[in-house]
Parts: sequence; C-alpha cells; structure tokens
Amino acid sequence: MEEHFRAIIEAIGENPDREGLLRTPYRAARALEFLTQGYEQDLDEIVNGAVFESSNDEMVIVKDIELYSLCEHHLLPFIGKAHVAYLPAGRVIGLSKIPRIVDMYARRLQIQENLTQQIGQSIQRVTGAHGVGVVIEAQHLCAMMRGVQKQGSSMITSMMLGRFRDDPRTRQEFLDLIRTGR
Repeated sequence: MEEHFRAIIEAIGENPDREGLLRTPYRAARALEFLTQGYEQDLDEIVNGAVFESSNDEMVIVKDIELYSLCEHHLLPFIGKAHVAYLPAGRVIGLSKIPRIVDMYARRLQIQENLTQQIGQSIQRVTGAHGVGVVIEAQHLCAMMRGVQKQGSSMITSMMLGRFRDDPRTRQEFLDLIRTGR
C-alpha cells in the first residue's frame, strides 16, 4: 500500500522525498489499515458470548454512539452518531457490544444506508429481539469538501425491524427517546 500512496503523491505533483512527506506513504497505509479494520473483524468474535438471559421486555437504547467511516464512492470520511434500540425477547446483549458492532461495520468502505441495515440486522440476529431500531445521523465530507460543498448538511438513515416497523407507538417511543434523552 505504501508504494501506491507514494505514487498518488507523485501523481498530484508533489515530491514524496521532501522532508514533510518522507514517511507519509507509511503513515497513510497504517491509517487506512486502521480505518478499514472492520474487514478483519467478525460478529461472533465481537459479541464473544455476551448475550445473557433476562426477563426484561422493555426497550433498551444505546444512543449517541460516535462513528467514523469512509464513503465507498470517494474514500472520504463520514462522521456521526448511531442510536440503537431493541426489545429483548428473553436475552440482552452486553452494553459494550453494541458500540463494537457499530464500529465493526463503520470501519469498512461503506455507504450510510447499508451501514444502518448491517447494524440492525446484526443486533436482531445476535439477540433474537422482538424488534430493533437503528438511526444514524452523519455528516459526509464528500458533500462538504467537494461536490455540493454544503457545510451544514447531514444525512439521517433508519432501519426498523419487528415491532419497531410494525407498531407505530414503539417506533415513536424510540424516536422520542433519542431526541429527548428521557
């Protein structure tokens, strides 16, 4: 990967041998490896058995999960927050596992729409919940730094499964709770 970053630096008309750029191909390769580490991760390894029996049948929400991803169309970052909820059906997942699942999928070349679906489907698969809701709000540097150059724009996507899709009251409760935090 370092050779390719060196070639890119040359292609834009820069000198990869000047002092400030000497180690840039190495650093850029390591950074890209980190930003795409989700390809090396597996859902079952992330969860690591942290699903527990529980009689709780009320909504569980983890909100404001920071996420950083790379747009698969331009390789530019999109940055935002994920809000994830589920209705337990006899099992709950360890609290830290939900942000880890978000990170696993975010750390891939991605579009926000697919990221939202992958998180929802994974939480559903792991927990067997009565329903899962995911909302992601993100700002895309491909729309801010280039293209339309709209600094204040953000994108919101949602994925509703089970009762979150079928029951408007459940969906509304989730949306109200992530807006107010109460």
